[in-house]
Amino acid sequence: MSNVVVVGAQWGDEGKGKVVDIYSRTADLVVRCQGGNNAGHTLVVGGEKIILHHVPSGILHEGKRCVIGNGVVIDPGILLEEIDGLATHGKAVSPETLIISESAHVILPCHKALDKAREVAAGKNKIGTTCRGIGPCYEDKASRAGVRMGDLIRPAILRDRLEKLLDERNALLRHLGADIFTVDEILDELLEQGERLKPHIKNTFVILNEISEAGDTILFEGAQGALLDIDNGTFPYVTSSNTGSGGIVTGSGIGPNKLGTVVGITKAYVTRVGSGPFPSELFDSIGDHLRDKGAEFGSTTGRPRRCGWLDLVALRHAARMNGLGGLAVTKIDVLGGLDEIKVCTAYDLDGERIEYFPGRLEDLERCKPIFETMGGWSEDISGARELGELPPNAVKLLEKMEKYTGCPVVMVSVGPGREETVEVQNPFA
Repeated sequence: MSNVVVVGAQWGDEGKGKVVDIYSRTADLVVRCQGGNNAGHTLVVGGEKIILHHVPSGILHEGKRCVIGNGVVIDPGILLEEIDGLATHGKAVSPETLIISESAHVILPCHKALDKAREVAAGKNKIGTTCRGIGPCYEDKASRAGVRMGDLIRPAILRDRLEKLLDERNALLRHLGADIFTVDEILDELLEQGERLKPHIKNTFVILNEISEAGDTILFEGAQGALLDIDNGTFPYVTSSNTGSGGIVTGSGIGPNKLGTVVGITKAYVTRVGSGPFPSELFDSIGDHLRDKGAEFGSTTGRPRRCGWLDLVALRHAARMNGLGGLAVTKIDVLGGLDEIKVCTAYDLDGERIEYFPGRLEDLERCKPIFETMGGWSEDISGARELGELPPNAVKLLEKMEKYTGCPVVMVSVGPGREETVEVQNPFA
């Protein structure tokens, strides 16, 4: 059996939670490797909606072991709320089923305040962050000033780190006209949270490598999407971590030779939250149709998502940067009822046709989509369980995606429910 990596192949919100939930049935262990609670994975199990932010989706399977790796930034208060919420749904979390890296960095109240203050100060030029403190937390990690989960169970070390960190962060908060923080008002709450989480906090580098070497199967759960990658996305309108398969390596401590197959999750159209260029975006009734029928509102913020036609240029970019071995296509059912469907197959950049994703924001902002029109369908496809049960035009759309990206379609989601799925190939085989 091969390990499997699941990553978003667009701007996030592709439906990774459902795919990870399904693949978790096969894996022995599910690992989250980057991002924070700015990413929400929505799952529908038995008609019940469950939204997860920190905890890997595999936790919904009885007895499944899950790991939050060192590359994740964690808001301990939010994590505890999530653990408590799972318990109310009959999904009790134990130290055996949820393991947290002692090296994962902690999102502090000053990080969230700074995130919000910067967005307010930026005005119309704001990035469109979730204001969850993700970026400032990664900044402190990169500057070697951050607090890590293992520090929460070491009071003297925690106080020392907070004193040094707050000196600098408070100066910046004052400059931005925001409230400042004292060590004492943060320390006690963090120590209480650390005490509750202590049984879960371990050296996950050793645990993951021992599990891998023992031959157990690992599912790596990505967060956000390829086009939000700090290096290869639409910078600066990106998140603060590497959202591709490369981030799985650094965020878990597992070597790249052990990753296995990489599956990219893509909607049959495109959505984006926040600011930044979006060549295939729709501003008409079709865009409204996609948003309303697809329930395109952020699971973390509730913000309405920007919607557009499928962008194959961007999808091929994601396939290349992640080394995709397969595509899982979600929300193809949302396209039902449209007389025709369009896909972007190239861009017009200042009168020149290009078929690559520009690396410079200024170039991408000037790109105009070149569309190819395809036939639509009116049938309800939620009952399809095999490709042959899909309308011919839906199959043609999938074939177009395969041809353009060079990646086979391994799964098709035809509805929000776990069972509303066409599984074409098993990437674990």
